Amino acid sequence: MLLIYGNEEAFSAVGAEALAEIIRETDAFNQELFESGELIGAYGMADQVNSKMVRVSGGTPAVTDGPYAEAKEYLGSVWIVDCDGPDRALEIAARNPSARHWGVEVRPIMHEADVGP
Repeated sequence: MLLIYGNEEAFSAVGAEALAEIIRETDAFNQELFESGELIGAYGMADQVNSKMVRVSGGTPAVTDGPYAEAKEYLGSVWIVDCDGPDRALEIAARNPSARHWGVEVRPIMHEADVGP
């Protein structure tokens, strides 16, 4: 899983033209990865303001705004890739246009086949 974090200040700091170019490059890169079969999905996070947190205590769910951890950045988008291992995931992350501006976090995720009954 590739995670891209940022905030409005970071995203706007690159300028409107550069941001439009990053989006064009990202769309082209997404298409390349879809065609290779490595990109399962790429999802931008919608409206951060309306994020909710659900916690269950004593069997009763409580819904609050958030999560709002003390952070300067928020999760902007998530990519799910299916590739030949950690080295390839790092290569893909390095080619992501966001890596030149905000960085791309790479995290392995478990597949249901990875966990036993």
